[in-house]
Amino acid sequence: MTDYALRAQNVCKHYAESGVRIDVLNQVNLSIVPGEMVAVVGASGSGKSTLLHILGLLDIPSSGSIEVAGQSSEGLSEAQRSRLRNRGLGFVYQFHHLLAEFTALDNVAMPRIVGRQDRDSARAEAQRFLEMVGLKDRVLHYPGQLSGGERQRVALARALVNQPACVLADEPTGNLDRHTAHRMFDLLKQVNADSKTAFLVVTHDAELAALADRRLLMDAGRLVDAT
Repeated sequence: MTDYALRAQNVCKHYAESGVRIDVLNQVNLSIVPGEMVAVVGASGSGKSTLLHILGLLDIPSSGSIEVAGQSSEGLSEAQRSRLRNRGLGFVYQFHHLLAEFTALDNVAMPRIVGRQDRDSARAEAQRFLEMVGLKDRVLHYPGQLSGGERQRVALARALVNQPACVLADEPTGNLDRHTAHRMFDLLKQVNADSKTAFLVVTHDAELAALADRRLLMDAGRLVDAT
């Protein structure tokens, strides 16, 4: 097994705007081991979203490297990056991004179907992960029939269904009321402990950040220890 679920080495990202270079990420280094939960906090505009896009292989750094479960993304074609992203990473966003015309079961099965697993096997795995997040009785419900907290739990099951090395969570409780957010906090930590899946959580919520094994601050494009 690789030592790292996700690793960034000397990652920089800059853009040119009206002939002026804008540095968004500056020599970012981050290593997350299997089963670890890391929280990233920081002000709006500090580079958190850009960092998530690059770690999630949705964007390419100007320099530096990203490894997912020991495999470097450097030099990969877009199709190869997509396969590595689908196999090695899971995503949970502030808004669940579920497909309204599909049941919870089929929403969760989608990453496996995209990965060309047969539908019956994909749905069996989806069922297992929906049960893990406490939605055994909601598998055939559509997103419109679920509460906000339930929809976010479906999104978490979808992020986990391929058993990724790391789940990237972007403000996963930002659209939930306080009570539901607390329940989501507890579920994230429980899944993290039970599955040994690594989590990188970007959040403004101090309580959620406090649950993490490490808390990092994104400040002017750099990651620094916030503990």
